[in-house]
Amino acid sequence: MKIHKEGRTILLILFCFIAIVNGVVFLLDNHVAFIVTLSLSAVIFLFFTFFFRINNRTILADENFVIAPADGRIVVIEPVMEDEILHAKCMQVSIFMSVFSMHANWFPIGGKVLHVSHQAGRKMAAYLPKSSRENERSSVVIEAPNGQHILVRQVAGALARRIVTYAKEGENCSINRQMGFIKFGSRVDLYLPMDAEIFVENDDETVGNETIIAKLKHE
Repeated sequence: MKIHKEGRTILLILFCFIAIVNGVVFLLDNHVAFIVTLSLSAVIFLFFTFFFRINNRTILADENFVIAPADGRIVVIEPVMEDEILHAKCMQVSIFMSVFSMHANWFPIGGKVLHVSHQAGRKMAAYLPKSSRENERSSVVIEAPNGQHILVRQVAGALARRIVTYAKEGENCSINRQMGFIKFGSRVDLYLPMDAEIFVENDDETVGNETIIAKLKHE
């Protein structure tokens, strides 16, 4: 396990703050208070370290397979009208990420990035259906090898305070590459063509860059 680059500065600042607080309590010569503060500090630091963990993952898959962009649990599989960017009827597959999930996001399929945008919004709970339309979010459109367009949407949650998106318009992308990171609770929505073959069901657990979500039709 490694620490994700998005968490290194935060962990360093947190460590310095904890060290100062514990140093002050130690100088007060209150043994009980020092033990309590030290124990609480250790729990907090370990939690943040666990949150910003990252494992190296690689997968070999046919170019038409759509791979899970995030760890979490499937909360939505339904046909919807995506009228914000694609303006087309799509099959939406949403993955809810709890604070215990690994919060790195991967490209779900190889291809070309056609669109990247960020919209400000609310901070309601990410498991609510309307969070996809009303919460802060970043959207990435990928043209798959078969010519179909896939929309990946990073959605902030009630605790999330920053969405990081690495994707750039015009670049080629591939599975096994990180697309971004969302800090502290969130979800990732996939908008797939209606004729995509879906392999997951509601409440299924997903592993980012490992679980196969769907297969696109051949060219």
